[in-house]
Amino acid sequence: MEKAKLSRFINKYNLAGLVESVKWESEKDELVTSFISDDKSVLGKVSMKEFKFQDANFGIYDTSKLTKMLSVLGTDVDFTMKKVDDKSVSMKFKDGTTSVNYMLADLSVIPSVPDLKSLPDFDIKLKLDTNFITTFIRAKGALQDENSFTFKQEKGKSQIILGYSNINSNRISIDVECETTEDVQPISFSATYLKEILVANKEASDATLNISSKGLSHIHFEIDEYTSDYYLVEIAS
Repeated sequence: MEKAKLSRFINKYNLAGLVESVKWESEKDELVTSFISDDKSVLGKVSMKEFKFQDANFGIYDTSKLTKMLSVLGTDVDFTMKKVDDKSVSMKFKDGTTSVNYMLADLSVIPSVPDLKSLPDFDIKLKLDTNFITTFIRAKGALQDENSFTFKQEKGKSQIILGYSNINSNRISIDVECETTEDVQPISFSATYLKEILVANKEASDATLNISSKGLSHIHFEIDEYTSDYYLVEIAS
């Protein structure tokens, strides 16, 4: 197995350490995880095709520790799993000279993810191209203390704003292409999570940010063998 392939899968849900405890599911040559952040402001699902392994579930409690352990290995690794009484207890990764044994968690301690079958209508669609992705990442770096971004539409102009306020403030406004069925009031979501989502999927040439005025946004990526969906819950601006 290519270590880089598994690392890309991990990065797309771990979001630089913002999501740690998840259940991996291996089934029919596909690796899938659903996740939710501790503060419940983001949830989603990431899948990777061409994962040649037996059907199994893995309780990953500390993803950052797993990432650090994998970093000591070479480019190609052999992957095996140890079971006790049909229960997965550890994963072992080995390159030519070094092996890593990662202990799995009981699935009962992994946060459960709400069912996403009943979703509101998304009445706003924003095109996120390479320029937006790069600009937003830089903007969040410039305004590190700003934890939210706001979508605002005024006089036919649509913008994503960091530092939005009704009073004069330090802010960065990015013009975006928008499709919408109606005028909406300014609505805010986590800038911290959006930045890490964009970093984890920065190889994407374009994507769509769908926003519901009822308080939910959704981003979908399909890149190579990976499919990723992220849902951000509205936060107070």
